[in-house]
Parts: sequence; C-alpha cells; structure tokens
Amino acid sequence: MIGRRVSCRTRSWIVCLGFLTAGPAAALAADCPGHPDALGTSRTIVVDPREHPRIGTMQYRETLPLRDHEVVLTFDDGPLPKYSNQVLQILANECIKATFFTIGAQAQANPEGVRKLVAAGHTVGTHSQNHPLTFEKMPIEKAQTEIDTGIASVTAAMTDPSALAPFFRIPGLLRAEGVENLLASRGIQLWSADFLADDWRHVSPERVYQLAIQRLEAKGKGILLLHDIQPRTVAALPKIIRDLKARGYRIVHVVPATADRPATPTEPVEWMLHPASENVAVVRWPKIPSFVFTRNETLRAPLLSDLNAELPRQAGSSHWGVAKAGAESLAVPSRDLFEIKEGSLEVLMSTSASRHVARLARTNAADAISSRNAKGRGRAAAVATHGGKHPPAARATAKRMAQNANASAARPTKLASLKKRPQ
Repeated sequence: MIGRRVSCRTRSWIVCLGFLTAGPAAALAADCPGHPDALGTSRTIVVDPREHPRIGTMQYRETLPLRDHEVVLTFDDGPLPKYSNQVLQILANECIKATFFTIGAQAQANPEGVRKLVAAGHTVGTHSQNHPLTFEKMPIEKAQTEIDTGIASVTAAMTDPSALAPFFRIPGLLRAEGVENLLASRGIQLWSADFLADDWRHVSPERVYQLAIQRLEAKGKGILLLHDIQPRTVAALPKIIRDLKARGYRIVHVVPATADRPATPTEPVEWMLHPASENVAVVRWPKIPSFVFTRNETLRAPLLSDLNAELPRQAGSSHWGVAKAGAESLAVPSRDLFEIKEGSLEVLMSTSASRHVARLARTNAADAISSRNAKGRGRAAAVATHGGKHPPAARATAKRMAQNANASAARPTKLASLKKRPQ
C-alpha cells in the first residue's frame, strides 16, 4: 500500500498479518504517545503541482488520489491565536496532520502562529494577502499582487522559507481562468475542496458537525474545508474526529514533491473522485480527433479534356463561357445568359393578370346575383310585415349597397406596369 508504513515487531507472520488487516487505527495506536485511542494519520502522499495543477471536485475534474474512506483536513484564514492554537492542540491530541491555507496579513500579525504550524509538521500553503472576495472579477495584475504578497508574508514568518508548500486556495473559491493559468505556469497547485461544513456561516457547532459528516458520507472520501479562526469550528472539531474514527475513516497528510522527495506513484484514474468502472458502458462517445493534413492544396477546376467532351462553339459570345484548355478556373458566365427579351415578361404577366381578372369578374357577378335575390326576398318579407311599405332601415341599407355597387362598377381594375430595370 503506497505511503503506508507498518512495522511488525514479532516473529509470527500470523500476528503480522493480523496487524496489517486490523486497519489504520490499530497500526497507529503506538504512534501517538499518551493517546492510544487517537485517530492518527493513516499515510502521507506526495503530489507534484505541475502534473495536477487543480484539485477539488467542487470546481475541478480531479481531486487528490484518495482511497475509499480517506479524508484530508484543510483549514483556511489563519493564524488567529485565540482559535488557531486550540485547533492545533485538538489535532495534536489525535496525532493528525492537516493542510493550512494562511492569509498573508494574518501571518504578518501572528508570525509565531505560522512557525507553530511548521513545527507541528503540518503543511502550510497560502490564501492571498488580504482575502478579497473579488478574485473572479479583479484584473489579473491585481490578483497576482495579492498572490505574491501573500506568499512573501507567509514566507517571511517562517524560520525556513523552504517549508512553504506551493499550494494556493482562492478566497471564497471564486475561481478565475486567468488566476488558474497564472498559478499553473508557476508550478503552484490550486486547491478547491470536495465538501464543506459551512463553518463560516452563523450556524451552531452541532450543525457544522452534521454537515461535515453528512457530506463526507455522501461522497465517501475527499478534501474537507474548515476554518481555524471560527469558535464553532473549535467546538465541532473534536466530535467530527470522533465520528470519523467510529465510521472507519482515515486521515491522509499531503505534502509537495521536491528534488529529494518524488511524487507518490499513482494512476490517472486515482485522481477521479468516483472513476467509471470498466463494467459500466460509457454514455459519451469519444471526442473526434483533430486530424493533421500533410498537404493543403486547392484542386484546379476540371477541363473539358478531363471529361472527354467538347461543346460546339457559337459565333459571338458564348452563353456558357467555356474555359479554354489549360485554364485553372471556370470563366464567369456571360451577361446575356440572364437577360430576358423585351416584352416577354410583360406579355406573360398581362396574360396571367387578364385570366385572373376574368375569373374574379365571374365570381363577383355570381355573388352579386345571389345577394340581390336574397335581398329581394328579404325586402318582400319586410314590406309584407310593414303593410306594403319598405322599413326605414331596409331603405337605408339598400341605398348604401347601390352606391357601393356603382362605385365598384365605375372603378376599373388596374394592372401594375412592368418596366425593365436599367442595366
């Protein structure tokens, strides 16, 4: 098992085998003096930031290469002596190693707190200089200043500057492509998280504990983000650790690779939180590869000789603009190919319009006869009803209809004249 050390101080291989299969708690009981029931640190993994520049499935595709029921504890925003020292003591009582993302301004105000982290064997990364919650929209120059100043402040607080890990977490997890590219180019690993406990919100310590365990159980492993400057975190942390132990979880410590400390050998699939099984069909088709063409030439237009055909040539301009032998492209068709003879369009349109007018006249005439017959029957009934006299409403209606009929008859049907557009 990579990164796990188990010593068997017995000649009996049976006892040694039982020691290995009993789990990390049994193996690590003797590694935490004075605390035989401590959770301890199961193993340490070494990561190369250049090979895996972004981790944490809350925002990125990859996360740390953890096995099932393994947890990495991380703390942001310190050091703040009032609460950070209590967090350190809780971790020391359980022999747990964690990763701290320190703010530059906090390191300047409490340099001793940074040195305590290093002395306790924890990994120390950075979290900007002033923790601005605008990384996703600030100019890249300003973001770079925040990053560089934070690194300089934390490094200055250390006795050994090489103890600073090239790990960075953006305040508020407000990712920005420019920041991601900048950090990757400088070999700084960008950390997100796999789940949170919302300990920065105004919630109770019990709620912090519940969220940490519930979200961990939902994922089965991963990076937990906490804050070592919150009183609710200090109150919830012991219960979180006890429950991790009761549920069979193990703590993993993460350190950066160096020239003398190579990265832990891993497979790419181990950097996935839940890698796809080979027994499950992939629902996405593979991406079409980008082909590289060795030649990029334009083919010439075909010639008549290529087709073993020849069109008869006419006197004057050729309607089809036949290309001459040896030409590399087809000629533009001659202009008279698209011309319409004078009067041809007018004759065609006038004939169609005349036919349409004739059909319309016949239809109107038939409608008028039907309408007069119906009105005649209506007037006869009205006269009979009114004692042989036309009612006023009927007389007015008949007068309007007569006027409309006369107007329609007097108004001739006009056809739009079609004129040839100037060339």
